[in-house]
Amino acid sequence: MCGFSFTVFLSAFQLLPTAPFHILDLGGGTAAAGLFLGFLTYASAFSAPLTGTLADRLGARRILIVASVAITIFSFAYAWMPSYKAMLALVLVHGVFWSGLLTGSAAYMTNILPESRRAEGIGYWGLSTIAAIAVAPSIGFWVFRLGWRVLCLEAAALNVLMAGIAWTLPPQPVRARSAGAPGRLVEWRVLALSFTLFLYSFGYGGITSFTALYADANGVTPKGIYLTMLAVVILLTRPMSGRLGDRFGYRRVFLPSLVLIAAGLTCLVFGGSRLWLIVSAVVFGAGFGTAYPVFAGYVMRHVGPDRRGAAFGAILACFDTGIGTGSIVMGWIIGRDGFTVAFAAAAALSALAVPYFVVADRVLRRRTAHG
Repeated sequence: MCGFSFTVFLSAFQLLPTAPFHILDLGGGTAAAGLFLGFLTYASAFSAPLTGTLADRLGARRILIVASVAITIFSFAYAWMPSYKAMLALVLVHGVFWSGLLTGSAAYMTNILPESRRAEGIGYWGLSTIAAIAVAPSIGFWVFRLGWRVLCLEAAALNVLMAGIAWTLPPQPVRARSAGAPGRLVEWRVLALSFTLFLYSFGYGGITSFTALYADANGVTPKGIYLTMLAVVILLTRPMSGRLGDRFGYRRVFLPSLVLIAAGLTCLVFGGSRLWLIVSAVVFGAGFGTAYPVFAGYVMRHVGPDRRGAAFGAILACFDTGIGTGSIVMGWIIGRDGFTVAFAAAAALSALAVPYFVVADRVLRRRTAHG
């Protein structure tokens, strides 16, 4: 599974930072550049409850194989897209299968992790993703110099590899549905609590789409320095953060991580020099890398084994909606008012995550206690 996830993100994070530059080459503006990641994540978010439930009912391995094959086809198609509008149309379909990869792999991993070390296990597994993100942008920009088609074909080759890895995974038994909720598609309580992820992933959407452009506008090289530094920080901090969540409590670790996320985004408001980019990546990375595994560990304590895919679908719906909204809205703000205003808006929104989580968690626990 670590090999699978590494390959998935090694492919994706070569395309995601370079696609805005290709869209600009095709005549699109910064707003259109932001739409690529935005459409991908919106499509992923809205389809995640469905793909998560399918993973529960059909088996996560089947979903991973089908999604891997589909994304291989999409990578080939991107190579010959005649316009950025055609790319934006295709990425909507791409997003549906992307959500299948994420919900299916999360459900598969959760099924094999012991409950007492769940956040630690999710954190270790996530290191494969972060390791891919650490090297993928630099590789992507290097291959991009050889041409967009070369980059797409190289991504397609990686997608073939990940389909092969998915095929070799041992199948898991499909668990019987709980009698109390036989037809429920969405885990509504998980969805409500996961809006916290929307608030801080908004900024992550802007970081993924525009920190390379921000660095380029300020003459900083290499352009992918922010994403690379971000990945390195997460690689260093995540092994400890998941273990701390399991041992001392998920809420106690989650809340400080939200504060760090807001502080990291605020650093980008002060400037786009190499120093501020690195400081922001360090602070943001420490919080962002910690937040997801401890949040997932917290949620999974209250979800049955037959609903894990659906629960991850709800988590992904909010997380990806935030990324998509951040990419689209920040692209519009950058085109209108510049990078500083865009990152300030992201920092302000992420700061709301702390009070929202505290209030929402209290309300939902009270309702659960009363049946």
